[in-house]
Amino acid sequence: MERIVFVVNIDWFFLSHRLPLALEAINKGFDVYLLTANSGKKSEIEEYGINFIEVPFERSGKNLFHELKCIKLLAKHYKRLNPDIIHHVTLKAALLGSFAAKISGHKNVINAISGLGYNFTDGRNGPLQKLIRFMMRKSFKSDKFYFILQNPDDIEMMKSQKLVPDNHYRLIKGSGVDLKEFPYTLPVIKDKIQILFPARILYDKGVIELIEAAKSLGKKWKGKAVFILAGDCDENNKAVVSEEELNKHLIPDYIEWIKFREDMILQYQQSDIVVLPSYREGLPKSLIEACAIGRPIITTDVPGCRECVIDGYNGRMVPVKTVVPLANAIEELCESKSLRDKMGSNSRVLAEQKFSIESVIEKTFLIYEELLRSN
Repeated sequence: MERIVFVVNIDWFFLSHRLPLALEAINKGFDVYLLTANSGKKSEIEEYGINFIEVPFERSGKNLFHELKCIKLLAKHYKRLNPDIIHHVTLKAALLGSFAAKISGHKNVINAISGLGYNFTDGRNGPLQKLIRFMMRKSFKSDKFYFILQNPDDIEMMKSQKLVPDNHYRLIKGSGVDLKEFPYTLPVIKDKIQILFPARILYDKGVIELIEAAKSLGKKWKGKAVFILAGDCDENNKAVVSEEELNKHLIPDYIEWIKFREDMILQYQQSDIVVLPSYREGLPKSLIEACAIGRPIITTDVPGCRECVIDGYNGRMVPVKTVVPLANAIEELCESKSLRDKMGSNSRVLAEQKFSIESVIEKTFLIYEELLRSN
């Protein structure tokens, strides 16, 4: 039986972003292992028939000795399991896991990097960013490794590093959305137009620009619209907007914060417009889910986000870090229900054409098959 090992920073991310891929691997006869940090989801994951091995990843990555410990532990597991394919997910898992693969002599490695994160956003180029790029060159350089990236900009950036042969980079747009689980749904009829921000409360997600845009529209739209911020203040992220700071900006019945929600399908269904004015993404799962439900999207013209919107077709793209164009786009959609309905319908078409989970699984297994044939 062929064996595949998934390596992910944290168990809940695996459940939300890679579980369908693992289940398809099981259906195809693979012996599937997951190496990840345990936040309490171990039993749930094991019920799917996935072998769970705990690796104590830390999100901050500030402790070099701990990172070296994780590399050593991964190498030990790779040697013991001797997998046919190692599939790393996220930049950190890919960095540490690729070092471990080299140590243990494994070459059938796929590094799926969903986004380049804080250190590659907003032009950051300090000592930490330079160190990460140095580590990437050491860890990723191989004529055998493959990379899955979610937007063309990230592919070109990675190609410029000359890490692997150019034909070892593959574009797969996002982790996919289950079009049956996220069905096209007409907006719920209600007193106020609901504008949803479905993301962590980070400066890099453009939440402050959205709040300022909402405030600029308040004189006309307070009482007729409500802005819903659905996401946690991620204290482990350097770009976090603290709860104390966020609370200063909230306006009852107009700018509201509902924190992280498990019922995001319901939140999309209750919304009329979905807004994510992010500074950079891999390809935001929130936007492809919103597309599937059938909502017009307002986002920024940056890597990752621009993959989810055709301007004027299923939403609007605005310049990054701007308030007035963002406010204008929101007002345009608030003014016209027919435009919202048309763009929302087009979002569903886009999701069906580009973002289905079946497409993601099919493209990923083509890479698996290529790796296995190369043995």
